[in-house]
Amino acid sequence: MTATDDDWRLLRAIKAKLPDLRALRDRMSGHWEYEDTVYRFYHGSFKVYYVQRLTLEIVDALQAILPDRPLNERLLDIVSDGTGKEFTLEVNKRWDAATRPLIEAFFHARYFLEMVVKYGEELEEPPVPFPSGWASVLYLFNMR
Repeated sequence: MTATDDDWRLLRAIKAKLPDLRALRDRMSGHWEYEDTVYRFYHGSFKVYYVQRLTLEIVDALQAILPDRPLNERLLDIVSDGTGKEFTLEVNKRWDAATRPLIEAFFHARYFLEMVVKYGEELEEPPVPFPSGWASVLYLFNMR
């Protein structure tokens, strides 16, 4: 198997946006975006709902890499299940069921952001065969 034109296009697009993607990854790994968000889930705080904004910010940045290619449907389903939610007092009765999808969506989006940055930094050309993380990035853009 050899790298396709789409593989090259994707890698070039990632490299072109790498400074912004790196900054976003670093911010999403920081205290308020990462540590506090997970803490809020375990603490049972309504502030965990703020993670939805972070998730959508990551997804928007990922989509902007190749705006003409749809993102992976599995990811979009996870993001849909974990965003667009509003806190109500009723949520406290079913905390895990209501809030785990929010955290799950953030973790999946953050994973893809991490893989995009990692391979954007490491690769000079699309690898063949490819490591799992790069394969995930290809799946993110429905290239495999």
